[in-house]
Amino acid sequence: MTKPRAWRNPEKIRQCRPRPVTDAPAQVPDSKVGQLDALLQESGVLELIDTELQGRPGPKGLPVRTVLVGLLLALHYHRSASLADVCRVLLDGLRAPARSWLGVPDGSRADDHARIAFSRRVYRSFDRLTTALDPLRCDRRRRLPAAEAHVVAAAWEDTDAERTRRRELLQEVSDRLVLITVRLAHRRGLFKGWRGDIAADTTPIPAWHQPPQERRCLASVELTAGWHYCGGSEEGIFGHSASLLVASSRRHPAGHPQAGERVSRHPQLALGLVLDTPGKRIGPNAVRSLARLAPLGFPTGLLAADRAYTDQITEHFAQPVRTMGYQLILDYKQQHRGVQGTHQGALLVDGSLACPAMPDALARATAGLDNRAVRGIDDSSELRDLIAAREPYFLKLKQSADERGAIRLQCPASGPSPAVSCPRFNQVHRVPAPRPAVVDLTNKRATAAHAAAKPTVPIPQGERLRPLPRSELPRICQKPTITIRPGDLGKLDKFRQDRHYLHPTWQDAYRPERANIEGLNGRAKSHGIDISDPTKRLAHGRVAQTILLALMICSINLHILFTWQQTTGARATATTHEVIASIAGPAAQPPAAAGLPPPNGPKIRTTT
Repeated sequence: MTKPRAWRNPEKIRQCRPRPVTDAPAQVPDSKVGQLDALLQESGVLELIDTELQGRPGPKGLPVRTVLVGLLLALHYHRSASLADVCRVLLDGLRAPARSWLGVPDGSRADDHARIAFSRRVYRSFDRLTTALDPLRCDRRRRLPAAEAHVVAAAWEDTDAERTRRRELLQEVSDRLVLITVRLAHRRGLFKGWRGDIAADTTPIPAWHQPPQERRCLASVELTAGWHYCGGSEEGIFGHSASLLVASSRRHPAGHPQAGERVSRHPQLALGLVLDTPGKRIGPNAVRSLARLAPLGFPTGLLAADRAYTDQITEHFAQPVRTMGYQLILDYKQQHRGVQGTHQGALLVDGSLACPAMPDALARATAGLDNRAVRGIDDSSELRDLIAAREPYFLKLKQSADERGAIRLQCPASGPSPAVSCPRFNQVHRVPAPRPAVVDLTNKRATAAHAAAKPTVPIPQGERLRPLPRSELPRICQKPTITIRPGDLGKLDKFRQDRHYLHPTWQDAYRPERANIEGLNGRAKSHGIDISDPTKRLAHGRVAQTILLALMICSINLHILFTWQQTTGARATATTHEVIASIAGPAAQPPAAAGLPPPNGPKIRTTT
């Protein structure tokens, strides 16, 4: 094969290489600056921060608004939350109108000394913000002795009023930065087809600094960091843990009912973020994020959570989540599968209450089952048959949850359409024998409703010959209807869920929702804004890490909104000018931002 002539000539190869038109830094459009500035104004974080910084001594540096807008611009164009990139964007990337909006002096890029002075003002402004929100300020530039570090780390756990207020204020700032994108999408009608399904997960956020040195009794610079162990991994990751919520969706159990390619009906945005020490407050952090969604008026649907949330005690996760109106879809550890306990005589089998006489082979079908079988990797027809044979023995839902979260369940042999034939139930409640009737065998529904087609509950032979007194029977057999309130099962209530484990209806909800949250994790740790890369958020301390991570999630949500609309071709119910007018408002700064399009929208020429 003869090579092309251009491949044999190095000079022609160098000439064919693409090169930038100019060495000057790229200029940021004024519209993008106005969009992100209006987004911050609408979020309300600037009012919170200005109120907290009011009256504090010392040089003020640049306005916090300038630094936060610079961070959003650095994330959008450079995929980095480093303050060095913020300085480069503010000095070299802004046009004259945008510099006047943000208060960036024109002479700050005149020479090297002016640039160094401006960068110091940026760092001083961000340090002033993190100091105001820190429960206990300490030297974040060196390793502290273990005893001194323990006192500082305890400030993030104690109940002191002032420290608690600062922790709550920091979390409020983080929530508003994340939820402003959700409010924007909701206002534009992009969540119209969402049923309120949410997936929760906890992901590691590695730290730039080294772990503590026990031999020298020195702590890490990141005082509240710890070791995060992912599921199935024996090697930990030193850093923090981020609790994330994502707007997810379920699928039809037999496949998507509509023909053609399946398209998501809503953008899968991050709905909540809490940064914390690994292994601490996993359940309460998710509950807090769910509570922040209540004022937005979203529906409450399914909540899929992995085994880390199943291990939480009832009062920390399951009970408050059910009180909010969500239905839990859970997974279990290997030692927790199968029969998990009893309540009023009914067996708790993989999170669902069942007949106390359920066959042992069915009740223990998942006992000792490994994770590969649960995830569908080692799928077997025998397991599917056992899961399907379980369904008639589960207690039937008679009344859905009320405002307190209480539900009514009844024996599977009771009601006008019993699922099983139970000799014990017929004897205790004196059910007369059915009269012989002609059944049309060609009618599948009539055939399945006949008593002969239903499974018979296996009663011990001794009880058949000598029935037990009614007082000695399980509670569910004495009175076929029971009421289950949040917390009635005690410690076992954390295992209870609203869909039968590994049943097609459970697969319909759990697998796609887990795929949604893992997809968000993959997107947040991709080649774009990588939250797992500590070099992109080099600021020290948990306060700084919380603010930078919230800005990263905000930028990721903006990118998700843009790509989702480009992919699906969805149209917002509100017009561009209506949304921006509601975001910017008459008092928003800069004045020209009120006429700018939403983030990543079409550019509109403005006059300055």
